[in-house]
Amino acid sequence: MHEPLKLGILGLGIMGERLMRAALAHGNTRVTAVWDPGAAAVARLASITPDLTMSADAAAVIAASDAVYVASPPASHIALGEQVLAAGRALFLEKPLASDLAAARAFVAGAKGQRAAVNFPMASSPSIAQLRGWLPGIGNLRRIDITAAFATWPRGWQQGAAAWLSERAEGGFTREVVSHFLFLTQRLVGPLTLEEARVAWPPGTGSETAIAARLSAGDVPVTISGGLGITLADDHNITRIQGAQGAIRLRDWSFAEKLAPAGTWHAVPDALPNEKMRPLTLAGQLDKLAALTRGEPVDLATLQEALSVQEIVEGILAA
Repeated sequence: MHEPLKLGILGLGIMGERLMRAALAHGNTRVTAVWDPGAAAVARLASITPDLTMSADAAAVIAASDAVYVASPPASHIALGEQVLAAGRALFLEKPLASDLAAARAFVAGAKGQRAAVNFPMASSPSIAQLRGWLPGIGNLRRIDITAAFATWPRGWQQGAAAWLSERAEGGFTREVVSHFLFLTQRLVGPLTLEEARVAWPPGTGSETAIAARLSAGDVPVTISGGLGITLADDHNITRIQGAQGAIRLRDWSFAEKLAPAGTWHAVPDALPNEKMRPLTLAGQLDKLAALTRGEPVDLATLQEALSVQEIVEGILAA
């Protein structure tokens, strides 16, 4: 049995809290330090656990940890990530890598060979493992179609971070949500090339309200469509993978489904909604983060994979 992973967390917003709660429930992870400069973060931390008080700064968290999860807003990712790596700690970075694409490229080049990964949870999702298991059975791939619909943006549970999530500079659903399905598509069929895209913007500096894009993965066409106000749900998404001999899909983050000959979609009997699947997925992420910290090979999202996703995302938004 390995020693528990000493995990530090920089940024205690929604994502920081999610991984922290997963870590507190994880048998082989110990949260050693947390820092967030926001005034509300102290009370947030106290509501999660009475065993920790807010650290003085990022340096204190890094010094107390084996691995550090950077879950702050994107503009701070690179500066904090560089501090983590310079101290010889393993880095677990929230996506996107940065709010500036050129800076992200330079960071990835400079971090080559170091212990670093990016938090795309689909790397540990049981649903994605199910899709992979089905993939050979649908024959040669014909196309992949990704749809993402939202009642509003930011989603209801994200309103505390609306100051940046709703803005064009760092936010928007393409960076925050569509990026996950681009990562999934890359993992399943390989590198993506953006062919064309259209984006609808609101007046002012707000983030996108609709996108449509056409991509390719080798000879497999990939389409993306997304928009606001076209569902009553916080979000509704489908990634459909069509093969010569059948089709499979991921629905609403966690339902792996197969198309029956009668034309109906069927999930596996033990399928779980995302809120119940998430703890299992994050536990898998923590297992792999511990292995990464020990220098073992893992299949967490690499910095290069995250950069490839970001290149596509920013290409769409620049259309």
